[in-house]
Amino acid sequence: MTKSFPSRAFEVSSKSTSLGQLPRWDLSNVYPSLESKEFNDSVIALRSKVEELDVFLDEHRITRTESNVHVNLAESPGEVSVNGYLDHMNAELRLYATLNAYVASFVTTDSYNTTAKRLESELELLAVRIQKQNIRFEGWLGELAGRFPEVLKADGSAKIHSFYLNEMVEQSRFMMNETEEGLATELELSGSNAWSKLQGTICSQLTVTFQLDGKLREFPITELQNLKYHPEEQVRKEAYEAEIKAWESVREPLAAALNGVKGSAVTLNKRRHRLDALHAALDQARIDREILQTLLDAMQESFPAFRRYLSAKAKKFGHESLPWWDIFAPINKTSKKYSWIEAERFILTQFRSFSTHLADLAQFAFTHHWIDAEPRDGKRGGAFCMKVPGVDESRVLCNFDGSLDQILSVAHELGHAYHNKCQVGKTILQTRTPMTLAETASTFCETIVSEAALSQPLERAEELAILETSLINSTQVIVDIASRYLFEKEVFERREKSELSADDFCEIMLRSQRATYGDGLDERFLNKYMWSWKVHYYMPDLSFYNFPYAFGLLFGTGLYAIYKETGRSFASGYESLLASTGEDTPARLALRFGIDIHKPDFWRSSLKVIQEQIDRYLKL
Repeated sequence: MTKSFPSRAFEVSSKSTSLGQLPRWDLSNVYPSLESKEFNDSVIALRSKVEELDVFLDEHRITRTESNVHVNLAESPGEVSVNGYLDHMNAELRLYATLNAYVASFVTTDSYNTTAKRLESELELLAVRIQKQNIRFEGWLGELAGRFPEVLKADGSAKIHSFYLNEMVEQSRFMMNETEEGLATELELSGSNAWSKLQGTICSQLTVTFQLDGKLREFPITELQNLKYHPEEQVRKEAYEAEIKAWESVREPLAAALNGVKGSAVTLNKRRHRLDALHAALDQARIDREILQTLLDAMQESFPAFRRYLSAKAKKFGHESLPWWDIFAPINKTSKKYSWIEAERFILTQFRSFSTHLADLAQFAFTHHWIDAEPRDGKRGGAFCMKVPGVDESRVLCNFDGSLDQILSVAHELGHAYHNKCQVGKTILQTRTPMTLAETASTFCETIVSEAALSQPLERAEELAILETSLINSTQVIVDIASRYLFEKEVFERREKSELSADDFCEIMLRSQRATYGDGLDERFLNKYMWSWKVHYYMPDLSFYNFPYAFGLLFGTGLYAIYKETGRSFASGYESLLASTGEDTPARLALRFGIDIHKPDFWRSSLKVIQEQIDRYLKL
């Protein structure tokens, strides 16, 4: 059995590289270790809280099958039932989320850690019980929907959770009966969730033998993928070919995993009388189909501009059209590499120009080891930010390689931490933010840093490099996200009829890339295995993870444009919006700034900011 160590050991053992000492995160202020008494006591406390809420639900007859149609929710026991449930559930979720984040800090950075994986599984069993409690309450509340408005008027937990309760009543229309929902939750552990974990394990442990700088060694797949930023085209091309070959070797289990996740979603959507897979995603995003279609139409209108950028980049490399391995390539072979300290200083300087609150939060994150930046075997790829409610903090994972793109990635994830900080003091249920708004602060912070980089006195080569980095990211979030949306849409449509083969997934992915990138890319060298490693496709309870990123980019960009017009006074209203993202819809929150997201004008104006960068790029 793999021995787990106190999380401070991560930070102490971080290795020194040419980029400086890359940090590993420290969660010792949460628990001393996975084997500590404090951690074990918290697990016991969580089990006790779950038991207590089960008893409470039984005592108050909170269940869909036993609901009393004569209950007056404005009086006891109805009011007590609603308020009591909310208080119990908030306490339960706060402790569960803290334990889950702590265990995840080990699982995501060391997939060989069997102790952490065992504890993750134990917590998942408790998560099933928590979800079943939520199912009981939601079904009960849904049946009594017409008689609870009075409860929302009285002081108490119900009043401050009115948005959550109303949303729950609305979503209760798409529930199976309580027994079926409970069974579905239990089966998820050995079904879609197990498939998702398989994908994560395969991808985190996949290594590739690759020669770099004359030395042959084993590369974790995440480190190999970072070679897409290498200044030498031959290295990028060979890394691309090696990566494709690596995915070829594991494509069958990954195809099985994707079939399992999407098949489960199809079955449950039908049983819950959803119109389609997109229906649930839209409700989770708290937007309607009109908003999504308006967004997608605006994105499609912008494709020609992105194709001009890609064609111009191809010419800089001597190609007629751009091969996949050059999408992320730096224009200058001498592209600057930033040390970790340089990245930290640059981010802090730019954040402080916007808000001392933001800069202080980021400074605290750097100083107190919130960030795990070192790429290594067993560590998940990409980047993310997770909330640690028990200490009102966040933790950030990234795979830093010294590129400007990675600096923007760190700024992006610190934006999530800033969002979390703005919500401190609210309950867990008040902070449940849809993906459409979850990317607002992250995109905004990334824009602060990229725009600051462009506003400095620059030589032509520097200006081109910074624009390149910004446009690479924008292309991914607008064009590539559109391809992912098309891919997932077709996968769901076809999965309703039968399982898909690895070849099917590759075919759909290539068709989706051709439809969005068009002649901007060399269609001989696309990436048919993008479906294999993107974890978003394998999330059991969150289909169509893709379009919220585009929403977030353009919403954050639009807000940044408003900030540039209004100055530092913008920050207080902006922080208020971030604090409220769990308590209203994106459409109503946008109206605070005079934005109508049902109209194409706003989305076009945000895309215009990116198109102006493309025009600037084309002149260089």
